[in-house]
Amino acid sequence: MISPKERIIDTASLLFHQQGYNSTGINQIISEANVAKASFYQHFKSKDELCIAFLNARHEYWFAELTTYCAKSKSTKKRILNAFDFIIYMNEKEDFRGCSFLNMLSEISKEQDSILAVIQAHKSDLRKFFEKEVGAEILAAHIYLLFESSIIESQLFKSNELVERSKKIVNTLI
Repeated sequence: MISPKERIIDTASLLFHQQGYNSTGINQIISEANVAKASFYQHFKSKDELCIAFLNARHEYWFAELTTYCAKSKSTKKRILNAFDFIIYMNEKEDFRGCSFLNMLSEISKEQDSILAVIQAHKSDLRKFFEKEVGAEILAAHIYLLFESSIIESQLFKSNELVERSKKIVNTLI
């Protein structure tokens, strides 16, 4: 049996993904997670605190999946290309929902610094991932920017076409 806290995070993840952060209310999360209001507030003091828990869980899941996807190959070039294949995989799995972190960024206010810090940490870890893979900081930044734009554009157009084009660019860069 899944704990109430896990049900709350799982439900929030689904609803934030489907409806967005601002369109999802605490009462809906409580109802769909099938928990008591007191149970919700025992685990989370606010919706922002729940959002941080969601983003942290998403970060762990997403990086574990990315790492597994890239580890399929021994060469640096192939691992980087696999990272772009990971975007295609996630697009197909999640119906082109895009980046949870950038989606959340578009919905928070400038006063929600704690949420912004989690988003920034995720993106920083992604930049470090590419730096670790390729070693060269400028090349890693270029790949990171292609990766990020591929996620955004594929979400916008519901197509993996730009992801495939980015793979061709990366193939020539490395």
